[in-house]
Amino acid sequence: MTYRVMYGDAAAMTGGDHQLDERVRSERFSTEHEALMRARELLEEDVSAVVAVSDREGNLLSGVRLQLRLGYTGD
Repeated sequence: MTYRVMYGDAAAMTGGDHQLDERVRSERFSTEHEALMRARELLEEDVSAVVAVSDREGNLLSGVRLQLRLGYTGD
């Protein structure tokens, strides 16, 4: 099973067919740790980028759960 990290332009990421949009990129990782580390790298490189991580079943990780897994805490 793999984890998937998608990232790109905000408008393209929110579109219904973002998988076919060339402004959206996708990378696959064999472990959750690798996927989350890549997501964190992408967010640190460009805070305006939209990043989505899906788990093995294709469910998107989001909100507080994703922030905690990436190592972010509330101020």
